Amino acid sequence: MRKTTRAAAGRVALFALLAALLTLVVAPAARADLPVVYNFPTALAIGSVAPNTDPPGSNDFGCRPSAAHPRPVVLVHGTVENKFINWNALSPLLKNNGYCVFALNYGAYLPGSYLGLSHIPDSARELSAYVDRVLSSTGAREVDIVGHSQGGMMPRWYIKYLGGAAKVDKLVGLTPSNHGTTLLGISTLGRFIPGASAILNAGAPALEDQRLGSTFNRTLDAGGDTIAGVTYTVIASRYDEVVTPYTQSFLSGATNITLQSGCIINLTEHLGVSYDRRALRLTLNALDPSTARTPPCVPTLPGVGG
Repeated sequence: MRKTTRAAAGRVALFALLAALLTLVVAPAARADLPVVYNFPTALAIGSVAPNTDPPGSNDFGCRPSAAHPRPVVLVHGTVENKFINWNALSPLLKNNGYCVFALNYGAYLPGSYLGLSHIPDSARELSAYVDRVLSSTGAREVDIVGHSQGGMMPRWYIKYLGGAAKVDKLVGLTPSNHGTTLLGISTLGRFIPGASAILNAGAPALEDQRLGSTFNRTLDAGGDTIAGVTYTVIASRYDEVVTPYTQSFLSGATNITLQSGCIINLTEHLGVSYDRRALRLTLNALDPSTARTPPCVPTLPGVGG
């Protein structure tokens, strides 16, 4: 009897072991997060030679938004940049947090890797067509937009004049050129990105559009900075060397945040902001306030992020 009991117990243990092994075999593998590299020079090196490379986690047109994040996020790069240069960190970070993420290139006025140079209303039409494609493929009713520099300002034209107000819920601008910049800021840009000086010297409509006091700026700002129904967040840096003065980024009717408020050791400026942990945590907070966390405060260097 004792032997029979022992044999039965052995069979039960064997079956339990086999069941556990079978579970390991057939259970779906845990989702591995994409690496997030908080380093602007790394993205600049890759994006300068391969401008059409999708940032990690982006442009999966088979992605279906979840109930937690029902709106796809569209990432809009800045002047003399491209989708990879700007979004090599935020795109995988958003994907890791459960978002459907999309990033476009626009404004190819001159040949080469550096974009965002066309007349800004023309670029806004490119954005409009891209948002329609994202909405059609995902089945979503609206998108959220995150943009850097011109990419944080240009969507305002789309929202205000091209019907975007019905298709955009949130606009988050990282050091956006909302009210233009002085010539000092425009010329400074050419010293930071290799080859950009030649582009700036050749001239491009987007540069004049972003000049402080331009006809474009006056038209964009006519009737107020914001449109009802869209939530605006601006994240600016007091060390911005391109949008000068940096307060030109701020919008009436928006949540305006200075990156260094509460963090004096943050030296991130215009180009490094889309690789700054603090700025990107603030971005996540703006996109979904229900999951907001205190943004980290760590030492950062200009032009790097971290």
